[in-house]
Amino acid sequence: MTIHKLRRFVGTIAALVDEAPRESELIEHGLEALRDLVREDDWLPDAYAVPSPERYQQYLLYADARQRFSVVSFVWGPGQQTPVHDHTVWGLIGVLRGAEYAQPYVRDAAGALHAHGAEVRLRRGDVEAVSPAIGDIHRVRNAYDDQVSISIHVYGANIGAVRRSTYPHDAPPKPFISGYSNDFLPNLWDLSKEPAAS
Repeated sequence: MTIHKLRRFVGTIAALVDEAPRESELIEHGLEALRDLVREDDWLPDAYAVPSPERYQQYLLYADARQRFSVVSFVWGPGQQTPVHDHTVWGLIGVLRGAEYAQPYVRDAAGALHAHGAEVRLRRGDVEAVSPAIGDIHRVRNAYDDQVSISIHVYGANIGAVRRSTYPHDAPPKPFISGYSNDFLPNLWDLSKEPAAS
């Protein structure tokens, strides 16, 4: 298990953010990089892939020092799901292991939320994006009732510190700050974890 793929991915996202392109361009190129990252399931450290029987886990893998973006592993135990929620910033999602369903929501003319279309099934290697500009409210669930699924998320902020909302049925929005399931981070810059040159 090596971490150089994650390190390279973080560098790619940092370079994209440095360029300050239009959000649509950032999402397009970010999705390409994320698709490359989740193509092979051989780099995520075991400590960031541990499920919990109580709820899905959100492990911070990297937070930009200037809070411009963060990279997170979401670990879904069997049958686990989020409430309907928003993000308030752009986000990229790529499935590394298993599969998940995402149900988008939209507001009608009166401002009420409704499910929009059918759930989207994301399989290993699939990617998608969210943002206030293209659709920011959804519910996500593990596609399996008998196995763990893992997805890698990238957000345009330190998402664990962002004030967001869940949307209970027939109730006002409920503000929340998610935090993270871990209080330690992988050291992406430890060069001793690079594979030996051949």
